[in-house]
This record gives sequence, structure tokens and C-alpha cells, in this order.
Amino acid sequence: MSGKHVAVLMGGFSSERPVSLSSGNACALALEGEGYKVTRVDVGRDVAAVLDELRPDVAFNALHGPFGEDGTIQGILEYLAIPYTHSGVLASALAMDKAQAKKVAAAAGVPVAVERVMNRFDFTSEHPLSPPYVVKPVREGSSFGVVIVKEDQSHPPQILTSSEWRYGDQVMVERYIHGRELTCGVLDGEALGVTEVVPLGHNFYDYDAKYAAGGSKHVIPAEISPKIYQKIQTLAVMAHRAIGCRGVSRSDFRYDDRFSEDGEVIWLEVNTQPGMTPTSLVPEMAAHAGRSFGNLVSWMVEDASCLR
Repeated sequence: MSGKHVAVLMGGFSSERPVSLSSGNACALALEGEGYKVTRVDVGRDVAAVLDELRPDVAFNALHGPFGEDGTIQGILEYLAIPYTHSGVLASALAMDKAQAKKVAAAAGVPVAVERVMNRFDFTSEHPLSPPYVVKPVREGSSFGVVIVKEDQSHPPQILTSSEWRYGDQVMVERYIHGRELTCGVLDGEALGVTEVVPLGHNFYDYDAKYAAGGSKHVIPAEISPKIYQKIQTLAVMAHRAIGCRGVSRSDFRYDDRFSEDGEVIWLEVNTQPGMTPTSLVPEMAAHAGRSFGNLVSWMVEDASCLR
């Protein structure tokens, strides 16, 4: 049992606030069960002053989205010299910028999809890539703002140039990869199991499929050949290392096996702050490897440091 004082950073002010509150509460409860002294911190703009007064031994970062996983809170924690979980400033900022992360991963030998980065106002009546393609905000998480353009769509999505769009002006247009959604966690530099995510009643693994009860089915271990299973694990570790992740990360892939079993495996992105909710993937992967939720979050607290 540990007497460490852990501040669980949760909530915040990104689009992913509800998910972060759920993650944070689950982690706080588990850490209390493991004997830690826990303070729940609903992160606001005054978080530096709050933490400076609180002076916890460790900050458990359960924030999601901008500010929480883009290097900003990590920089504040470095300045305050409070050890923290997950990835450091550089890896967090890099992973949050999908286009830059892809360049680094590709340079390390990880297969990625063809893409263009452009300003959303540069969308005209002509498609920037041959359909089907996917449009993603460059710096968002949890599939916010993701638009799939199908083969028979005659013009680019109009939402991109509307006043309702709130995900920034830089977007990434990426070749749509047919196939199955596979994901693999990495813990302490080692691959966890590979999960296939099957969205139920959704076109793809969107926000509701990720977080709503019954939104998706998780198949672990994924029912794929041992060769592809090991390939996914290898690529997840390669991406984790190339981007400089620490603690826990999760890489998402598409596997197109329509024409052959070897098919095409494409890395989509790495998540440096994977969800820690009851429906989340990494806790399931850890459980599959024989590690309880309490054991997982305890390991993350004991792994915490500055200069990550």
C-alpha cells in the first residue's frame, strides 16, 4: 500500500470533458482502492495555482483533448516539478498533431495513408483527393470532426466551410482505408493485446461508438492471423518509440483483408492519453494480460516522473 498523494487531473475544458471526468473518476476510485491518498482536480485555467498549493507527490493525467494531451499541462507540471503520468511535452505535442506524427512514424518505417493538409476554406467544389477519403481536424481527439466522404459523393463536405465547424482551420485529408478497425496498447514499451473494434449501428468508430454503452463491440484477442497480430503489435511499439511516448499509449490501425489475408495494414494515429473509462480499450487489454485496473493505474503512478 502506498501513502503517496496523487492529484487526478480530470474534466478540463476541451470537447472531451465528459470522457475525462469519467476516466478521472474511475482512476481515482481505483487508486483509492490501492491505498493512495487521492485529490480529484477538475482542471480550470487556474490549475497551476491549484497544484502549487496542493503539492501532490504525483499528478495522474486523466485529461483528454487539447490542453490535456498536447503538451500544455505537461509543460505546467514540468514547471511546477510535479512528477506526472503518460507522455512528456514533446511526444504529447507531436502525437496531437496528426500530420506531423504521421511524418515521424513513416520515417521510422510505419505504414501510413496518403494525405494532404489544407485549410478548410480552401475546399472548393472539387475533391482534394479522389473519393473515398476522410477529413480530420489536425489537432482533435475522440473522432471529433471526422467526416467520411464516400465514393459516390459529388462534392466535398459542406460542413467544413460552415460557421458550425469548431475544430480549427487546419484539416488533414486522408485516403479512406477499407477494412477492420484494430488497436493495440503499449505499456512500458511492450505491446499489449490487439483488439478489433466493431462499431454497432455506426459507420465508423466515432465518439458515441467509443464511449456510449453498447456503442461498439471489442474483440480481444482480435480474430486475425498470428502473423498480422504480431505485425500490429510490432508497429504499435515502433510508433510509440518513434514519437517518444512514455507510460501507456494506444495505436489505431486499419486492416484491409478483402483481397488477401496479408492484406494492407495502415497505422492511423497514436493516442498518448487513452481513455480509462469502463468501456475503454487499454484497461481491457491490460486485463487480458492479467493486470487488474487497480494494478494498471498503480503502475502508472509509480512510473510517473518529470522530464519524460
